[in-house]
Amino acid sequence: MKLGGNQDPRPILLVDVDGVLNPWESEFCPAGYAEFEFFPGERVLLCPGHGRLLASLADSYELVWATAWEHNANRLICPVLGLPDLPVVEFPLSGRDIFFRKLPSVIQAVGDRPCAWIDDVHLPDHYEWAQQRDVPTLIIDIDPAEGFTSAIAEQLARWAAALTDRP
Repeated sequence: MKLGGNQDPRPILLVDVDGVLNPWESEFCPAGYAEFEFFPGERVLLCPGHGRLLASLADSYELVWATAWEHNANRLICPVLGLPDLPVVEFPLSGRDIFFRKLPSVIQAVGDRPCAWIDDVHLPDHYEWAQQRDVPTLIIDIDPAEGFTSAIAEQLARWAAALTDRP
């Protein structure tokens, strides 16, 4: 699946859920978060403020889910965060661990558009791919005990602004 095509001048922001929007390694439910049990026995922590942070980036980025949640992110996460449905990078059902299946699908989805990728598990091949691309690519590691923060949103906003300032 190719996203937005070359007609969209914005870079793509690839957003993971677990570890990014759901700080699953947090011992307690952090202030501002609510606990959800979308799947039996699986605690999901979500902060409505993340919806505002992501929405603040939507003028600068095409927001895209890059998560094992795939379309469930639109069905379950978007209503909590107050976001519209987002495009989804789909990952193959077969093959090794999901972490190793993400990159080929991301490569296909982003094509030759600039992109930023926020995830709590970036593997060495993610960095190699980012360094070898001919277009700007930003990889941001998220602490899965802390999740997405306003500081990270500000970093993303600055990076996107710097792209528009390029000749």
